[in-house]
Amino acid sequence: MGGLMRLIEKVLGYLLICLTALIVAGVTWQVFSRYILQDPSSVTEELSRFLLIWIGLFGAAYAYRTGSHLGLDIITTRLKGGAHKLSNLFIHLSVGTFAVVVMIIGGISLVQLTMNPAQVSASLEIEMGFIYLAVPGSGILITLFAIDNLIATLNNKEPAGE
Repeated sequence: MGGLMRLIEKVLGYLLICLTALIVAGVTWQVFSRYILQDPSSVTEELSRFLLIWIGLFGAAYAYRTGSHLGLDIITTRLKGGAHKLSNLFIHLSVGTFAVVVMIIGGISLVQLTMNPAQVSASLEIEMGFIYLAVPGSGILITLFAIDNLIATLNNKEPAGE
């Protein structure tokens, strides 16, 4: 499972690089068209908003995988042995549970709610359900990463990114 997780992490990293490049290009064009051409583009503004949603959600999954997410580790860094292992199990189990219940189940409900009847974005005319697919998508990735971290912790290995 470790090889698959490394592949997913690598693909996710490249996806985030591409999304970030797209948002930079879109915002640059927005500024150029607004101040130089005196004709602001409404498409790039909406596209940038949607890209920011995707970057934020998939970036959270990537940050969790690499251990670069925010966390209060004042107590957990002082724990040793079994207490440290138990705290890691609790943390990864909590993250996985949240990802399944809120992000996957709730995210699928959100996507269904916006697909039927279809809510369409104003400028791009994209069904909002496709934009909101980032919620269950990132939830699935976080769940996979949490399961991998749980397995690593149970096998007395350091989880990825720690």
